[in-house]
Amino acid sequence: MLSLSSAYHYYIYRGITDFRCGMDSLSGIVRRELERDPLSGDIYIFFNRRRNQVKLLHFEGDGFALYQKRLERGTYELPSGTSQDSIRLSSEALLLILRGIRLDSVRRRKRYSLAGQG
Repeated sequence: MLSLSSAYHYYIYRGITDFRCGMDSLSGIVRRELERDPLSGDIYIFFNRRRNQVKLLHFEGDGFALYQKRLERGTYELPSGTSQDSIRLSSEALLLILRGIRLDSVRRRKRYSLAGQG
């Protein structure tokens, strides 16, 4: 069962994905294009050309799980800003994308963060 949490790393593949691809082809994209290990437990996100479908590939320790969703109306927004093959996301950003919330309209209030200490 897929659970979006901060325990995982999320990577969006920015290329166009043929949605006839299954687990083996997608894990090949992860190895060749992203130069990452698909067995790492990270979650890899793929979109089709029209951006109305998404696939999430995740190795769960004993095998691959593939989650797919097709929107009946609308499209998914991809984060902008880089020309790299992949973008690392937080679980919060992925959830916003999957729920159709515009990323540029999100405003976060200031919070304490231990990681922000120098």
